[in-house]
Amino acid sequence: MGAPPEADNARRAERVDFGRRVLTVRAGRHVSGRIAVRPALVCGLLTLAALTIAVLALGTGEFTLPPDRVVRALAGEGTRAARLVVVEWRLPRVLLALMIGAALGLAGAIFQALTRNPLGSPDVIGFNTGAYTGVLVVTVVAGNGYYPIAAGALVGGLATAVVVYLLAFRRGVQGFRLIIVGIAISAMLGSANQWFIAEADLQAAFAAALWGQGSLNGLGWAQVTPVAVALGALCLALVAYGPRLALLEMGEDAAASLGVRAGAVRLAYLVIGVALTAVATAAAGPISFVALAAPQLARRLTRTPGIALLPSAAMGAFLLMLSDWLAQRAFAPTQLPVGVVTVSVGGVYFVWLLARQARR
Repeated sequence: MGAPPEADNARRAERVDFGRRVLTVRAGRHVSGRIAVRPALVCGLLTLAALTIAVLALGTGEFTLPPDRVVRALAGEGTRAARLVVVEWRLPRVLLALMIGAALGLAGAIFQALTRNPLGSPDVIGFNTGAYTGVLVVTVVAGNGYYPIAAGALVGGLATAVVVYLLAFRRGVQGFRLIIVGIAISAMLGSANQWFIAEADLQAAFAAALWGQGSLNGLGWAQVTPVAVALGALCLALVAYGPRLALLEMGEDAAASLGVRAGAVRLAYLVIGVALTAVATAAAGPISFVALAAPQLARRLTRTPGIALLPSAAMGAFLLMLSDWLAQRAFAPTQLPVGVVTVSVGGVYFVWLLARQARR
């Protein structure tokens, strides 16, 4: 008697050559899935590296703690002073660095996949600059405050996205045209931002200029909850859309032939990407280069043919966690805005990229 048909089908599926090592995972008889081994391994290592730096960041500062005491404080053990320093003072900043870095990595991956261009990042297209414009307007009109600033960043980023999308639309949206229009709008908004700062009173101009550098200084638990809720909702939206982004990356014609409504799906991903950028910008200000570099670095490590969301998020969290730790400790006791460090890291990334291209 031969083997059951289900067993024969499973064995034939396992013999399919996916061009990379794939691990088949089954939960019961009716649920199964395939996981690419190398991207999963890269995600695991990046997450482990980010968490290691997070433990170091939680234990360094004026009140220094070894890693084992940091872990005990996180578990609710240890002295009251250690729990106060680790959980109440430092943990919110670490969580925000991880979440904002992941949000920027996801946003960069979405826009680079939509534009099919490694320069298709929200900080290049101008959404960061638009969010900054919204914050400047709110700061000048309504003064400081987390929620007014967050609302200004969200409205500014979305308004910029709508303008860029409408100006770039001509029987559909082409990635290169979107980037060019975005760069032009970003330059115009940059000039307007300088004018806003020059016309504002001294206190508002100082606050706006400080926010515009991108910093996690002074953020606490009050910012963790809204960022976590917004990021969770946007991640659920990405999960609901499944692999449609990878299909769009193949081109609109190829995606349409596979049953994807390219225009509607592209618009949905555009809104999600802008919202991810706005959430990160509203919390910490415009932080450059993480969204630009994270997807490309993750792609090179995973050796995937396209932009992958999960490795990009892991790489974004790792880059921002590392940058914020350097911002705190490189010139201690002086703390730099994390945006200054990410710009420096971005410069090194561009030099490496140019050197790599020159060798070809």
